[in-house]
Amino acid sequence: MTTPSTTPSTTPSTTPPTTPTVTLRPMTVTEFEAWKHRNAESFAAGMGPARGLGPEEAIEVAHREVDKLLPDGRDTDQHVIWTACDGDEPVGSLWITTKPRIPFVYGLEVDEQHRGKGYGRSIMLAGEEKCRRLGHRYLDLNVFGNNTTAINLYRSLGYTVTSQQMRKVL
Repeated sequence: MTTPSTTPSTTPSTTPPTTPTVTLRPMTVTEFEAWKHRNAESFAAGMGPARGLGPEEAIEVAHREVDKLLPDGRDTDQHVIWTACDGDEPVGSLWITTKPRIPFVYGLEVDEQHRGKGYGRSIMLAGEEKCRRLGHRYLDLNVFGNNTTAINLYRSLGYTVTSQQMRKVL
């Protein structure tokens, strides 16, 4: 993985002129219950088509996989699930596991009313800083090929493709 360059870019920026500042705090029990269902629905929406699953089967698989990853809910060891806040206002969330040698982003969410304002970038940068402070040098993630908004965000933050899965419709 490469780190973002500090030299000025000659290409036009698509980021807002001022990136909002966010802080990450542990998610509350109440927030976690609502987040868990939104997270599974979001995962199912991307994972279902990629695995050839219908909507109902995809949501069932998503809930099972999230439950398996988080057996102790928000208190599962080596998983951090944060609420991202701008001041006191929640604007999204970030889920990272530090279990593998290289931490892995399982989920980034920006609340619908806050999308397109630079919060995704701010949340990722805050998560990267948290991982850096824990002594990590890399951060991995996966993104479904049809999620161009996320792909563009991650590319703009300096993430590069480390493996690629491909499919052809027959």
